[in-house]
Amino acid sequence: MSAKSAISKEVFIPHDEKMLAAVQVKRRTKKKIPFLATGGQGDYMTFICVSVTNKKPSHVSITKVKQFQGSSAFIKRSQWTIDQLRQVNGIDPNKDCPEFDLMFENAFDQWVAGSAGEKCTFVQILHHTCQRYSSARKPEFVNCQSKLLGGNSILHSAADSVTSAVQKASQALNERGERLGRTEERTAEMMNSAEQFAVTAHKLAMKHKC
Repeated sequence: MSAKSAISKEVFIPHDEKMLAAVQVKRRTKKKIPFLATGGQGDYMTFICVSVTNKKPSHVSITKVKQFQGSSAFIKRSQWTIDQLRQVNGIDPNKDCPEFDLMFENAFDQWVAGSAGEKCTFVQILHHTCQRYSSARKPEFVNCQSKLLGGNSILHSAADSVTSAVQKASQALNERGERLGRTEERTAEMMNSAEQFAVTAHKLAMKHKC
């Protein structure tokens, strides 16, 4: 079972919530935390998750989940409602990058995801979720690529890939058809030449007999 599947099963399903997205992250800048506050639990993995309640009216949460070294359990550490989210900063609107910032009413975190692709998927789902579930005041998305804010860009990319593959296959078939057509034409020409040669040979043979 993957870490994301385990988080969904352990953290959200027992509370009748559906996990919409999760991304593993690390801080870009280390937070100064007193030694006693850490509890001496050592290294850990951090995930930022987006979830929605199954019961209506729907409530969306953004949750920080941790898994400490030597433990298989996932622990909910911090949680905000989607209405507490004030800003999502994609850092660079001109290229894919794994960095992003989340600003809440009472917190600000600078994160780096495992890859630019994971960050892009997370930000896109978060944006779509905010557009669907946020109240009158929606969070601001700044320095984000336009493809992340289109709602269905991942689906569009997949559709574009399929369309491209179909076009390439069609082109290959057309080229093959053209080649087959030229081959058939050459074959017909050869057969016609052979037939003419046979007729000429037959006439010559008859002439000699005479």
